[in-house]
Amino acid sequence: MKTILFVCVENSNRSQMAEAFARLHGAGRVAAASAGSRPSGRINPRAIAAMAEKGYDLTTHTSKGLEAFNGTPVDVVVTMGCGDECPLVPAARRIDWRIPDPREMDEVAFRGVRDLIEGQVKGLLSALGAPG
Repeated sequence: MKTILFVCVENSNRSQMAEAFARLHGAGRVAAASAGSRPSGRINPRAIAAMAEKGYDLTTHTSKGLEAFNGTPVDVVVTMGCGDECPLVPAARRIDWRIPDPREMDEVAFRGVRDLIEGQVKGLLSALGAPG
């Protein structure tokens, strides 16, 4: 089973939604987690609402830091486009998706980012041989 770690700064929006989609579409085929370099300590309520529309309960997640994954072997690290703010995490494979931060976007644009993340996750799962 491949392990995927989605990394962003706050671990409250993009990386959380990516982890959720990997769990939703890759259930039993991948192990997914997310973390932030400076976690906010909470999941954005807008991300919770956006994922509820997709049938996923993001209230079960917590915003966590990268230290939780120190020494943990990871097959794929996906950074969400936070540039230099996302630290280098050792992994067999690194990907940067350049996903815009939806935090200040209106609801339509926020959902657009959510849907973009879902498409990216499905593509990654397919590339890993674990299509959802």
